[in-house]
Amino acid sequence: MKEECILAIESSCDETAIAILKNGNELLCNTVNTQIKDHQKFGGVYPELASRLHLKNITGILSYALSLKGFDIHSITHVAVTGGPGLPGALQIGARAAKTIATYLNVPILSVHHLAGHIYANEYAADFHYPLLALIASGGNSQIVLIKSPLNFEIIGETEDDAIGEAFDKVARELGLPYPGGVYIDKVSRDSSIETFKLPKPKVEGYNLSYSGLKSHLVRRIEKEPRNPDGTLPEEVIKRYARSTEVGFINQLLDKVLKAALDYKVKEVVVGGGVSANSYLRSEVASRFQDTGIEVVVPPLWCTTDNAARIAKVAHHRIERGLTTERTFTTEPNRRLENEGK
Repeated sequence: MKEECILAIESSCDETAIAILKNGNELLCNTVNTQIKDHQKFGGVYPELASRLHLKNITGILSYALSLKGFDIHSITHVAVTGGPGLPGALQIGARAAKTIATYLNVPILSVHHLAGHIYANEYAADFHYPLLALIASGGNSQIVLIKSPLNFEIIGETEDDAIGEAFDKVARELGLPYPGGVYIDKVSRDSSIETFKLPKPKVEGYNLSYSGLKSHLVRRIEKEPRNPDGTLPEEVIKRYARSTEVGFINQLLDKVLKAALDYKVKEVVVGGGVSANSYLRSEVASRFQDTGIEVVVPPLWCTTDNAARIAKVAHHRIERGLTTERTFTTEPNRRLENEGK
Protein backbone atom coordinates (compact mmCIF):
# COMPACT_ATOMS: atom_id res chain seq x y z
CA MET A 1 0.00 0.00 0.00
CA LYS A 2 1.30 3.45 -0.96
CA GLU A 3 2.25 5.95 1.71
CA GLU A 4 -0.13 8.91 1.80
CA CYS A 5 1.22 11.76 -0.33
CA ILE A 6 -0.88 14.89 -0.89
CA LEU A 7 -0.29 17.47 -3.59
CA ALA A 8 -2.08 20.65 -2.43
CA ILE A 9 -2.96 23.79 -4.38
CA GLU A 10 -3.97 27.22 -3.01
CA SER A 11 -5.23 30.06 -5.24
CA SER A 12 -8.11 31.65 -3.33
CA CYS A 13 -6.81 35.24 -3.34
CA ASP A 14 -3.42 36.69 -4.32
CA GLU A 15 -1.02 33.81 -3.66
CA THR A 16 -0.44 30.91 -6.03
CA ALA A 17 0.91 28.08 -3.90
CA ILE A 18 1.80 24.40 -4.13
CA ALA A 19 2.77 21.98 -1.34
CA ILE A 20 3.51 18.29 -1.04
CA LEU A 21 2.80 16.61 2.33
CA LYS A 22 3.74 13.01 3.09
CA ASN A 23 1.95 10.97 5.77
CA GLY A 24 0.41 14.08 7.30
CA ASN A 25 3.62 15.33 8.89
CA GLU A 26 6.51 15.42 6.39
CA LEU A 27 6.40 18.59 4.31
CA LEU A 28 8.41 17.86 1.18
CA CYS A 29 7.68 21.12 -0.63
CA ASN A 30 5.95 24.43 0.07
CA THR A 31 6.31 27.06 -2.61
CA VAL A 32 4.39 30.35 -2.84
CA ASN A 33 4.21 33.01 -5.52
CA THR A 34 2.79 36.21 -4.05
CA GLN A 35 1.11 38.98 -6.01
CA ILE A 36 1.38 41.68 -3.32
CA LYS A 37 3.54 44.04 -5.40
CA ASP A 38 1.17 43.68 -8.36
CA HIS A 39 -1.79 44.83 -6.26
CA GLN A 40 -0.09 47.58 -4.22
CA LYS A 41 -0.97 50.33 -6.70
CA PHE A 42 -4.66 49.48 -6.22
CA GLY A 43 -4.43 49.60 -2.41
CA GLY A 44 -5.88 46.10 -2.23
CA VAL A 45 -6.44 42.93 -4.24
CA TYR A 46 -7.83 43.54 -7.76
CA PRO A 47 -9.80 40.31 -8.49
CA GLU A 48 -9.46 40.24 -12.28
CA LEU A 49 -5.71 40.79 -12.09
CA ALA A 50 -5.41 38.08 -9.42
CA SER A 51 -7.08 35.54 -11.72
CA ARG A 52 -4.84 36.45 -14.66
CA LEU A 53 -1.71 36.11 -12.57
CA HIS A 54 -2.80 32.74 -11.17
CA LEU A 55 -3.34 31.51 -14.72
CA LYS A 56 0.07 32.83 -15.75
CA ASN A 57 1.99 31.43 -12.77
CA ILE A 58 0.40 28.13 -11.79
CA THR A 59 2.04 25.92 -14.43
CA GLY A 60 5.53 27.13 -13.55
CA ILE A 61 4.98 26.70 -9.82
CA LEU A 62 3.60 23.20 -10.33
CA SER A 63 6.58 22.28 -12.50
CA TYR A 64 8.97 23.60 -9.85
CA ALA A 65 7.26 21.64 -7.05
CA LEU A 66 7.11 18.40 -9.03
CA SER A 67 10.77 18.65 -10.05
CA LEU A 68 11.81 18.00 -6.44
CA LYS A 69 14.93 15.80 -6.54
CA GLY A 70 14.05 12.15 -6.25
CA PHE A 71 10.29 12.81 -6.26
CA ASP A 72 8.06 10.63 -8.43
CA ILE A 73 4.77 12.25 -9.48
CA HIS A 74 3.15 8.81 -9.35
CA SER A 75 3.77 8.67 -5.60
CA ILE A 76 0.95 11.24 -5.20
CA THR A 77 -2.08 9.53 -3.66
CA HIS A 78 -4.40 12.54 -3.31
CA VAL A 79 -4.80 16.04 -4.75
CA ALA A 80 -6.19 18.81 -2.51
CA VAL A 81 -7.24 22.32 -3.46
CA THR A 82 -8.85 25.32 -1.81
CA GLY A 83 -12.50 25.16 -2.85
CA GLY A 84 -13.70 28.30 -1.05
CA PRO A 85 -14.25 30.84 0.23
CA GLY A 86 -12.29 33.21 -1.98
CA LEU A 87 -12.32 35.18 -5.20
CA PRO A 88 -14.46 33.31 -7.77
CA GLY A 89 -12.02 33.50 -10.68
CA ALA A 90 -8.97 32.79 -8.54
CA LEU A 91 -10.57 29.69 -6.98
CA GLN A 92 -11.40 28.29 -10.41
CA ILE A 93 -7.79 28.44 -11.60
CA GLY A 94 -6.62 26.23 -8.74
CA ALA A 95 -9.60 23.90 -9.05
CA ARG A 96 -9.03 23.31 -12.77
CA ALA A 97 -5.36 22.49 -12.17
CA ALA A 98 -6.26 20.11 -9.33
CA LYS A 99 -8.93 18.32 -11.38
CA THR A 100 -6.53 17.90 -14.30
CA ILE A 101 -3.79 16.37 -12.15
CA ALA A 102 -6.22 14.12 -10.22
CA THR A 103 -7.69 12.86 -13.48
CA TYR A 104 -4.27 12.24 -15.02
CA LEU A 105 -3.05 10.31 -11.96
CA ASN A 106 -6.46 8.72 -11.30
CA VAL A 107 -6.35 9.69 -7.61
CA PRO A 108 -9.00 11.16 -5.28
CA ILE A 109 -9.46 14.92 -5.05
CA LEU A 110 -10.32 16.94 -1.94
CA SER A 111 -11.90 20.40 -1.91
CA VAL A 112 -10.72 22.14 1.27
CA HIS A 113 -12.07 25.17 3.14
CA HIS A 114 -9.70 28.15 3.12
CA LEU A 115 -10.35 29.05 6.78
CA ALA A 116 -9.91 25.48 7.96
CA GLY A 117 -6.44 25.82 6.49
CA HIS A 118 -5.74 28.88 8.64
CA ILE A 119 -6.73 26.87 11.71
CA TYR A 120 -4.79 23.71 10.92
CA ALA A 121 -1.65 25.67 9.99
CA ASN A 122 -1.08 25.55 13.74
CA GLU A 123 -0.39 21.81 13.52
CA TYR A 124 3.00 22.73 12.09
CA ALA A 125 3.70 24.17 15.57
CA ALA A 126 1.97 21.68 17.89
CA ASP A 127 -0.54 18.85 18.04
CA PHE A 128 -4.13 19.85 18.81
CA HIS A 129 -5.88 19.05 22.10
CA TYR A 130 -9.66 19.07 21.91
CA PRO A 131 -11.92 20.80 22.68
CA LEU A 132 -10.18 23.94 21.47
CA LEU A 133 -11.03 27.45 20.37
CA ALA A 134 -9.72 28.96 17.14
CA LEU A 135 -9.38 32.67 16.47
CA ILE A 136 -9.31 33.46 12.74
CA ALA A 137 -8.12 37.01 12.01
CA SER A 138 -7.43 38.01 8.43
CA GLY A 139 -8.20 40.52 5.70
CA GLY A 140 -11.54 38.95 4.93
CA ASN A 141 -12.52 37.15 8.12
CA SER A 142 -12.74 37.58 11.88
CA GLN A 143 -14.24 34.54 13.59
CA ILE A 144 -14.14 32.66 16.87
CA VAL A 145 -14.64 28.94 16.26
CA LEU A 146 -15.30 26.14 18.76
CA ILE A 147 -13.76 22.81 17.67
CA LYS A 148 -14.75 19.78 19.77
CA SER A 149 -13.06 17.22 17.50
CA PRO A 150 -11.12 17.30 14.20
CA LEU A 151 -13.03 19.23 11.49
CA ASN A 152 -16.01 19.75 13.82
CA PHE A 153 -16.42 23.52 13.50
CA GLU A 154 -18.97 25.71 15.29
CA ILE A 155 -18.75 29.47 14.73
CA ILE A 156 -19.65 31.07 18.07
CA GLY A 157 -18.54 34.61 17.24
CA GLU A 158 -17.77 36.65 14.12
CA THR A 159 -17.56 40.20 12.90
CA GLU A 160 -20.90 41.89 12.30
CA ASP A 161 -19.35 44.13 9.63
CA ASP A 162 -15.69 44.53 8.61
CA ALA A 163 -12.94 42.00 9.19
CA ILE A 164 -9.99 43.17 11.31
CA GLY A 165 -7.52 42.97 8.41
CA GLU A 166 -9.80 45.00 6.16
CA ALA A 167 -10.11 47.67 8.89
CA PHE A 168 -6.32 47.73 9.34
CA ASP A 169 -5.90 48.34 5.60
CA LYS A 170 -8.36 51.24 5.59
CA VAL A 171 -6.73 53.01 8.54
CA ALA A 172 -3.28 52.42 7.04
CA ARG A 173 -4.34 54.09 3.78
CA GLU A 174 -5.55 57.14 5.70
CA LEU A 175 -2.16 57.28 7.43
CA GLY A 176 -0.35 57.12 4.09
CA LEU A 177 1.06 53.62 4.70
CA PRO A 178 1.43 51.09 1.84
CA TYR A 179 -0.64 47.95 1.21
CA PRO A 180 -0.94 45.52 2.95
CA GLY A 181 -1.77 47.98 5.71
CA GLY A 182 -1.73 45.59 8.65
CA VAL A 183 1.90 44.70 7.98
CA TYR A 184 3.00 48.34 7.97
CA ILE A 185 0.90 49.27 11.01
CA ASP A 186 2.74 46.51 12.86
CA LYS A 187 6.13 47.74 11.64
CA VAL A 188 5.69 51.36 12.74
CA SER A 189 4.09 50.59 16.11
CA ARG A 190 6.42 48.02 17.67
CA ASP A 191 7.74 50.48 20.24
CA SER A 192 5.50 49.89 23.28
CA SER A 193 6.43 53.34 24.65
CA ILE A 194 4.50 55.09 21.86
CA GLU A 195 1.75 57.25 23.34
CA THR A 196 -1.69 55.82 22.56
CA PHE A 197 -5.32 56.80 22.97
CA LYS A 198 -8.30 54.57 23.76
CA LEU A 199 -10.80 53.63 21.08
CA PRO A 200 -14.55 53.43 21.71
CA LYS A 201 -15.80 49.98 22.74
CA PRO A 202 -18.21 48.49 20.16
CA LYS A 203 -21.57 47.41 21.55
CA VAL A 204 -21.92 43.88 20.20
CA GLU A 205 -23.51 40.90 21.89
CA GLY A 206 -21.94 37.61 22.88
CA TYR A 207 -18.64 36.78 21.25
CA ASN A 208 -19.30 38.84 18.12
CA LEU A 209 -16.97 41.59 16.90
CA SER A 210 -17.29 44.92 15.11
CA TYR A 211 -14.69 47.06 13.33
CA SER A 212 -16.67 49.30 10.97
CA GLY A 213 -17.45 51.93 13.60
CA LEU A 214 -13.90 51.96 14.95
CA LYS A 215 -12.53 52.33 11.43
CA SER A 216 -14.83 55.28 10.69
CA HIS A 217 -13.99 56.90 14.03
CA LEU A 218 -10.27 56.71 13.28
CA VAL A 219 -10.65 58.00 9.72
CA ARG A 220 -12.55 61.07 10.98
CA ARG A 221 -9.87 61.75 13.62
CA ILE A 222 -7.04 61.37 11.12
CA GLU A 223 -8.70 63.79 8.70
CA LYS A 224 -8.56 66.51 11.37
CA GLU A 225 -4.83 66.07 12.08
CA PRO A 226 -2.42 68.82 10.91
CA ARG A 227 -0.29 67.86 7.92
CA ASN A 228 3.25 68.48 6.73
CA PRO A 229 3.68 70.96 3.83
CA ASP A 230 3.73 68.01 1.39
CA GLY A 231 0.39 66.73 2.69
CA THR A 232 1.76 63.80 4.67
CA LEU A 233 1.19 63.23 8.37
CA PRO A 234 4.05 63.82 10.85
CA GLU A 235 5.87 60.61 11.79
CA GLU A 236 4.89 60.83 15.46
CA VAL A 237 1.21 61.14 14.49
CA ILE A 238 1.43 58.07 12.25
CA LYS A 239 3.05 56.05 15.03
CA ARG A 240 0.48 57.16 17.62
CA TYR A 241 -2.45 56.23 15.40
CA ALA A 242 -0.86 52.97 14.26
CA ARG A 243 -0.15 51.83 17.80
CA SER A 244 -3.58 52.91 19.08
CA THR A 245 -5.29 51.11 16.19
CA GLU A 246 -3.27 47.94 16.72
CA VAL A 247 -3.89 47.81 20.47
CA GLY A 248 -7.57 48.72 20.22
CA PHE A 249 -8.41 46.32 17.39
CA ILE A 250 -6.55 43.36 18.83
CA ASN A 251 -7.69 43.87 22.41
CA GLN A 252 -11.30 43.59 21.21
CA LEU A 253 -10.42 40.21 19.68
CA LEU A 254 -8.63 38.94 22.74
CA ASP A 255 -11.30 40.11 25.20
CA LYS A 256 -13.87 38.01 23.34
CA VAL A 257 -11.58 35.00 22.87
CA LEU A 258 -10.61 34.91 26.54
CA LYS A 259 -14.25 35.05 27.64
CA ALA A 260 -15.26 32.32 25.18
CA ALA A 261 -12.35 30.07 26.13
CA LEU A 262 -13.24 30.27 29.83
CA ASP A 263 -16.98 29.88 29.20
CA TYR A 264 -16.51 26.78 27.04
CA LYS A 265 -13.71 25.33 29.22
CA VAL A 266 -11.44 24.54 26.27
CA LYS A 267 -8.00 22.99 26.58
CA GLU A 268 -6.34 25.08 23.92
CA VAL A 269 -6.58 28.30 21.90
CA VAL A 270 -5.10 28.51 18.40
CA VAL A 271 -4.72 31.61 16.24
CA GLY A 272 -4.80 31.71 12.44
CA GLY A 273 -5.00 34.08 9.47
CA GLY A 274 -2.75 36.84 8.20
CA VAL A 275 -3.26 39.01 11.29
CA SER A 276 -1.78 36.19 13.41
CA ALA A 277 1.62 37.46 12.21
CA ASN A 278 1.06 40.70 14.14
CA SER A 279 3.73 41.01 16.84
CA TYR A 280 1.41 42.59 19.44
CA LEU A 281 -1.19 39.85 18.94
CA ARG A 282 1.38 37.07 19.26
CA SER A 283 2.79 38.42 22.53
CA GLU A 284 -0.51 39.61 24.03
CA VAL A 285 -2.43 36.36 23.45
CA ALA A 286 0.22 34.44 25.39
CA SER A 287 0.08 37.02 28.20
CA ARG A 288 -3.73 36.93 28.43
CA PHE A 289 -3.83 33.15 28.92
CA GLN A 290 -0.73 32.84 31.10
CA ASP A 291 -2.52 31.90 34.33
CA THR A 292 -5.59 30.16 32.88
CA GLY A 293 -4.22 26.66 32.35
CA ILE A 294 -5.25 26.96 28.69
CA GLU A 295 -2.50 26.28 26.16
CA VAL A 296 -1.97 28.85 23.38
CA VAL A 297 -0.66 27.93 19.93
CA VAL A 298 0.29 30.41 17.20
CA PRO A 299 1.37 29.30 13.74
CA PRO A 300 4.94 29.65 12.49
CA LEU A 301 5.34 33.01 10.75
CA TRP A 302 5.81 31.27 7.39
CA CYS A 303 2.36 29.74 7.78
CA THR A 304 0.39 32.88 8.70
CA THR A 305 -0.19 33.90 5.08
CA ASP A 306 -1.94 31.88 2.38
CA ASN A 307 -0.05 28.76 1.37
CA ALA A 308 -0.81 25.21 0.32
CA ALA A 309 0.92 23.49 3.25
CA ARG A 310 -2.01 24.32 5.51
CA ILE A 311 -4.49 23.07 2.87
CA ALA A 312 -2.60 19.77 2.83
CA LYS A 313 -2.98 19.50 6.63
CA VAL A 314 -6.77 19.79 6.39
CA ALA A 315 -6.81 17.32 3.50
CA HIS A 316 -4.94 14.81 5.66
CA HIS A 317 -7.69 14.97 8.29
CA ARG A 318 -10.36 14.65 5.61
CA ILE A 319 -8.64 11.53 4.25
CA GLU A 320 -8.54 10.02 7.75
CA ARG A 321 -12.33 10.44 7.89
CA GLY A 322 -12.96 9.16 4.39
CA LEU A 323 -14.08 12.58 3.16
CA THR A 324 -13.19 13.01 -0.50
CA THR A 325 -14.81 15.14 -3.21
CA GLU A 326 -16.36 14.39 -6.60
CA ARG A 327 -14.12 15.57 -9.44
CA THR A 328 -17.08 17.50 -10.81
CA PHE A 329 -17.23 19.74 -7.71
CA THR A 330 -17.74 23.46 -8.10
CA THR A 331 -15.87 26.10 -6.13
CA GLU A 332 -17.83 28.05 -3.51
CA PRO A 333 -16.77 31.70 -3.05
CA ASN A 334 -18.98 31.98 0.06
CA ARG A 335 -18.43 28.49 1.48
CA ARG A 336 -19.35 28.04 5.14
CA LEU A 337 -16.86 26.55 7.57
CA GLU A 338 -19.42 24.48 9.50
CA ASN A 339 -19.82 22.08 6.56
CA GLU A 340 -16.12 21.18 6.30
CA GLY A 341 -16.31 17.95 8.33
CA LYS A 342 -19.38 16.61 6.51
